[in-house]
Amino acid sequence: MNIITNACYLSALGDAIDNNLIYYSHLIPVFFTILLSLLVFLKARTNVLSKAFLAFSFVFSLWLIGDLITWVSTNYYLIYSTWSLLVYLEVVFFVLGFYFATVFVRKSDIPMLGKFALLGVTIFPMWITITQQSVTGFNYPACEAFNSSILDTYKLYLEFLILGITFVYSFFPFFKKEGFYKKKSSIIMLGSMFLFLSVFGITEYLASITGNYELNLYALFVIPIFLIAITYSIFSLDIFNIKVISTYFLVFGFLILMGSQLLFVADKTDQWLTALTLILSLALSYVLFKNLHKESEQRIYIEKLNIDLQNVIKQRESLVHLITHKVKGSFTRTKYIFAGLLDGTFGSITPEVKKMAEQGLEFDNGGIQTVDLVLNVANLQNGLIKYNMQTIDFKDIVEKTINEKKVPAEAKGLQIETDFKEGTYNVTGDAFWLKEIVSNLLDNSIHYTPAGKIMIGLEVKNSKLLLSVKDTGLGITEEDKLNLFKEGGRGKDSVRVNVDSTGYGLFTVKMVIQEHKGRVWGESEGAGKGSQFYVELPTV
Repeated sequence: MNIITNACYLSALGDAIDNNLIYYSHLIPVFFTILLSLLVFLKARTNVLSKAFLAFSFVFSLWLIGDLITWVSTNYYLIYSTWSLLVYLEVVFFVLGFYFATVFVRKSDIPMLGKFALLGVTIFPMWITITQQSVTGFNYPACEAFNSSILDTYKLYLEFLILGITFVYSFFPFFKKEGFYKKKSSIIMLGSMFLFLSVFGITEYLASITGNYELNLYALFVIPIFLIAITYSIFSLDIFNIKVISTYFLVFGFLILMGSQLLFVADKTDQWLTALTLILSLALSYVLFKNLHKESEQRIYIEKLNIDLQNVIKQRESLVHLITHKVKGSFTRTKYIFAGLLDGTFGSITPEVKKMAEQGLEFDNGGIQTVDLVLNVANLQNGLIKYNMQTIDFKDIVEKTINEKKVPAEAKGLQIETDFKEGTYNVTGDAFWLKEIVSNLLDNSIHYTPAGKIMIGLEVKNSKLLLSVKDTGLGITEEDKLNLFKEGGRGKDSVRVNVDSTGYGLFTVKMVIQEHKGRVWGESEGAGKGSQFYVELPTV
């Protein structure tokens, strides 16, 4: 049998519970509950979550006010009539809290049948209440009411069931494919609702069976924290953040505590000091809120810029793909024309025309390579490239690439030397993309080495494969080293030396090597002193 104690019974407790504590424990949660629910509702009036939270908060506030009356009132009739409603109100706000959590998990409203089911579980306590059976007796000298044991048992099992399902709900975000920020907000929201209902239900039950009613009062101080966490989760993807919202409510709570002192201090000096402190606190709060408002506006502006930036990036990506495909199509068509001239498709041609056709074909091939490079970078950045990871012989890839590059190297009078140490060069990787990075490094050395030689080395040390590409070319200045492996990171003289330079080659190398769990770096003693590039990959 559940017994709830009130102000008439305080003397029996030896004045252990102060009236101020009772007012604070109830009025502060009422203030926070109403304010938070209104904030949520005004922010999203048509959202079913905001409506569910408003209904939940409203019924919980009614319960707080009703419970406060049973504690502080000395009017037996008012206590009796209020007491008879409390269990029903508790059942209703537990059901509404469960409804809120269910809607949040589903990301949509529940079916009408589900709503009728939730309404159905409140019918029994409502019937018991309106037929005046919720209170079975009243001890007038002690100001104690006795709740219906059947209703108490029903409430206990229903709350236990709701807590169990809400606890299971709180694990749902871990299994959803959401971003970390959104997943964190979901965990906070569902966990806070579970803790809110748990703290309320458990402390009320313990207070009723132990007679230590202060447990219930102190628990009411903790409950607004969970309400704030729930509200933060609702707003987490909007203009509010935990810093702003927690500051608001800490200040509001301080002002309420400060202002409420005026109701209880009797000494005139204390009243004046309290009033002066309250005025100063209000002034400081105004300045603080003004700064927070400015910060919120800046955050909104930054988020708007971020959205605009994302839209621009998407538009740029679409434009890049459109242009590159159009350009590649044009290069491909002219490539076949030049190839047709060279293979006699269009009849015999003069040596001069043949030379021009060979140059045209070379330029077309270079153009197609450039377009492919830009497209590959865009696809690599967006994660659209799917690597076919297999165990491959990296030495075989290097040797094949060197054979392909001998013709352009020899055309410039460059020597290619190799220094392959004994060892096994098996790695896990995508053969196509690893060949691309070797080809890119050799192309760079050929383009930027006017005379001399290119040396390619391979060795294995400590289960790491090391590829080195060294040349006697233009070298790298300290200024240009800062832009190596960056998107568009060309040296200041790159275009003058190599008209086909895009600044995307080494950037592509870096992205591919990182996906293969390796690293790449470049070295040079300075301008005119050649350069050395190294690739390190784990062996298998």
